[in-house]
Amino acid sequence: MSSSHEAKRKYADLDPIFNPKSVAILGATDKPGKVGHAIMQNYIDVGFSGSLYPININTTGSIMGHEAYRSILDVKAKIDMAVISVPALAVPKVMDECGKAHVKGVVVVSGGFAEIGETKLQDKLVTISRKYNMPMIGPNCLGVMDIRARNDTLFLPTFKIDKPKIGGVSFVSQSGSVGSTTLDLISGAGFGLSRFISYGNAAVVDEVDILKYLSHDIHTQVIVFYMEGVKRGEEFVEVAKTATMLKPVVIIKAGSTEAGAGAAHSHTASLAGSYEAYDAVFRQYGFVRAADTDDLLDFAKIFDTQPLATGNRIAVITNGGGHGVLATDAIYHNGLTLPQLTKKTERILRKAMPPTVTIRMPLDIGGDADSARFENALDAISSDPGVDALMVITLFQTPGADDKVAESIIGYGAKREKPVVVVSMGGSYTKSHIEVMENSGIPVYSSTTAAARSLAALIGYARYRNTK
Repeated sequence: MSSSHEAKRKYADLDPIFNPKSVAILGATDKPGKVGHAIMQNYIDVGFSGSLYPININTTGSIMGHEAYRSILDVKAKIDMAVISVPALAVPKVMDECGKAHVKGVVVVSGGFAEIGETKLQDKLVTISRKYNMPMIGPNCLGVMDIRARNDTLFLPTFKIDKPKIGGVSFVSQSGSVGSTTLDLISGAGFGLSRFISYGNAAVVDEVDILKYLSHDIHTQVIVFYMEGVKRGEEFVEVAKTATMLKPVVIIKAGSTEAGAGAAHSHTASLAGSYEAYDAVFRQYGFVRAADTDDLLDFAKIFDTQPLATGNRIAVITNGGGHGVLATDAIYHNGLTLPQLTKKTERILRKAMPPTVTIRMPLDIGGDADSARFENALDAISSDPGVDALMVITLFQTPGADDKVAESIIGYGAKREKPVVVVSMGGSYTKSHIEVMENSGIPVYSSTTAAARSLAALIGYARYRNTK
């Protein structure tokens, strides 16, 4: 992990970038297919309630129904944030004009800087940013999306990407492509989004600034990070010490191989460094490490919806015996264990279950199980002091499994006493019930492996917090 000897850059207030009341779009245009057009269209489509100022040196009159200006200096009103989408060689000039106009923060989506070797051109942007004490995200990025503020600098056409619901997860990505595809998946991942940040080359505002900001952001409950490299290693460690004690930080570090590290450098000019060094830091300071984007989404879902577990004893309730066996394997493969139920719990279950049900873990309540049987099992097992979390495998293909089963699970989950995850898979009938459960804050997984990995991540983070 590399460390810079430059003076610390403190941009404590990034609010004007995330929650602006007025936005100028430099490079805005009426021409469909252009980046400046897509950004303008996004602000219109999301219903941004602040003031929009399209800027284009070749335009007079209006752009997309808004009065247009040839320069940001022609705008008489105060501007919180500017989105710059002009050719790379023109960026220093218009960014300097933003500084003269007292803009509070800028997002440079334009590419063509250090990622292709144009380090001197990028250095000009850094100089301008520091001259005016004006935070800059980018260049070579998608920028930011703040769901609550209806702020969207992304140049992705709105009809091509599903917008997530409002929630407590903030997603940060150094890569625009990883960010955009993952962002598209979040809308169906069972949790809501607070902020999305694509920071590209990180010339000024970098992962240190973003992690520090989000760790204190009241709207962010979980931080999810795709990272290619860190430029200020020592400062990142200092911020991490505090951030991971305040809230979970789920992270993918790309470039785990020598070839991958080289690709990361050519992509965003990041300092990929030794993967082993990064991994050691992540382990030491409680980051939740994800292997891929599937992990990223799975872990975010459980952290956003469930309380932290106090131990690693996972009770399994299933209406399909084979899936109970798979769950047992997955639990032990991930360093977790099945609990030993107390005699009291066993007596309660014996009275509540038909004679065909064997009272042991994993608890197979039978292929004919209905909502009453699920509810009795949930009540008894969740009250057992030897149980730390529950995995409920619900096969909606069986005769007794219907919407009342989903309601029973939702009812238990609403208490938030112990973590619960559901494993369910199938076609349209099953998917309709999965949607209902996830909309009610119950994380549902399509495999016992994904569910066990997510529980292991939750428990591992809880142990880190409890040891500090």
